[in-house]
Amino acid sequence: MNSMIAIIGGTGVGNFELESSGKSEVITTKHGDATVTTGRLRGKDIVFLARHGTGHKIPPHRINYRANIAALAALGVTSALATTAVGGLRLNLLPGSLVLLDDFIDFTLTRAGKTFFDGEADSPVTHTDFTRPYSDSLRNVILSAAQSQEIEIRPTGTYVCADGPRYESPAEVRLFASWGGDVVGMTGIPEVTLAREAGIAYAGISLVTNPGAGLSRTPLSHEEVTMAMEANLPRLIRLLTESIARI
Repeated sequence: MNSMIAIIGGTGVGNFELESSGKSEVITTKHGDATVTTGRLRGKDIVFLARHGTGHKIPPHRINYRANIAALAALGVTSALATTAVGGLRLNLLPGSLVLLDDFIDFTLTRAGKTFFDGEADSPVTHTDFTRPYSDSLRNVILSAAQSQEIEIRPTGTYVCADGPRYESPAEVRLFASWGGDVVGMTGIPEVTLAREAGIAYAGISLVTNPGAGLSRTPLSHEEVTMAMEANLPRLIRLLTESIARI
């Protein structure tokens, strides 16, 4: 089986144009089904997975993360580049800022299916190391790609994951920032942890779409998030494409 590279598209990245005609298929795993598109990009075998499904129909807390990652592993994916739309927890992270994640804080409280290791016969108790939560090799590739394309990206950032689908309160935003968080989203966990358990190198690129609650003078809306993603999508696609060429 040839190794493949996955692109996991979050809000605003519901599809990704591949160089060869993409083939959509449903992959069945013991954890459920996942819909993916396979094709070629810059000479590489690519799997594209829309995290929220076609038309952004699946809310963050209803995504079957285990099925998604298990499907990628079954297809032979060895590296995954994932995008997330996030709120900024710091005033200097303006809408449109790109952040290359290097750490996370898991604040999900009700999310199920957060591990493949449930203590069953085929999934023994395993404690996975997260000293380096994101793949250093993929992060270096992305930083090199950004430099070559003259794309500004913050080289480090701590992602705080909340359950959603509601947005955070101003007090939560202040709390997350005091913990050392830089951005907040609803989908990065357990995706990154499942990928590590499945042996998939994983890198997270966050695009700040709005200031966190209490840092903005206006209420937050999903329309604001999608508009910011659409405005910055060409830059993000260019970064992903160049990064894939360098893996």
